[in-house]
Amino acid sequence: MAAAADPLISVVIPVYGCETCLKELCSRLETTLTSIPANYEIILVNDASPDDAWTTIKALHERNTNIKGIDLAKNFGQHHAITAGLDIAEGDWVVVMDCDLQDQPEEIPKLYLKALEGYEVVFGKRIERQDNWFKKKASQLFYRIYDYFTGASTDYTAANFSIISRKVVRGFRRIEEQNRFFPLFIQWMGFKTASVEIKHSERKAGKSSYNLKKLITLGTDAIISQSNKPLRLSIQFGFLIASVSFIYGLYLFGRYFFLDEPVQGWTSVMVSIYFIGGLIFFNFGVLGLYIGKVFNETKGRPLYLIRETTQDEDGEK
Repeated sequence: MAAAADPLISVVIPVYGCETCLKELCSRLETTLTSIPANYEIILVNDASPDDAWTTIKALHERNTNIKGIDLAKNFGQHHAITAGLDIAEGDWVVVMDCDLQDQPEEIPKLYLKALEGYEVVFGKRIERQDNWFKKKASQLFYRIYDYFTGASTDYTAANFSIISRKVVRGFRRIEEQNRFFPLFIQWMGFKTASVEIKHSERKAGKSSYNLKKLITLGTDAIISQSNKPLRLSIQFGFLIASVSFIYGLYLFGRYFFLDEPVQGWTSVMVSIYFIGGLIFFNFGVLGLYIGKVFNETKGRPLYLIRETTQDEDGEK
């Protein structure tokens, strides 16, 4: 066990669908964290995992009380689960990582040593990402679209795997938005940030819960929560269509009165009506998304609810 003067490192891990690799994960974390050396706590947040993850988490806690567990009342989502872990983390430094062993515990010292150079945030860069082609391309596409709408410059090789200082954790806790995306929030906060290259492993258990539909929803929520550019674009596009329609109207007016040419009738009118109608519904849809997100925020609901913890402390945020 590390000396009392050693720093406390908290490791926050959202758990979903990876019960079979939790024992290996914690074993490797224990070996890595004691070699730094550092006092440590491992916080496993069960996000209503469909397997028997909570039973395993409680057994791990009984074996090693440095391992703590939070059992959420339902599936609130990965980034809400990360929030729950950060809310109870006590470390001078906090590591956030996934539970499927694609983020390797042995890479934590790289993050920590880089942080000691004077950085508040250090992300792990997955240079050789061990995911399927679709997931890698979808990630690249999302960050390009996100950067376009927000004006940011994000690194698609970085994800949740990172180490952040106590100061950053305190700042993160002040963000109480329902639409949550951990790495984007951390980057938005603006603390001194660096990155290091890490080895990315193949998934050891389960499969990603992010299908195409969920990826699109996550991307839409992230963009809407960070930017109003879609609204500005819809206004600009509407103005463009109105301008083109006005110019075309002048053209038809000139043909009819000066060239004595009859205006083409029913087909062009119907096409124009359907086109403008579709455009109006699209703009209403964009506006409706923003109104819906505002509605969700004004409800004031908690970010998560806790059913049980290994410390027998029920609570909510």
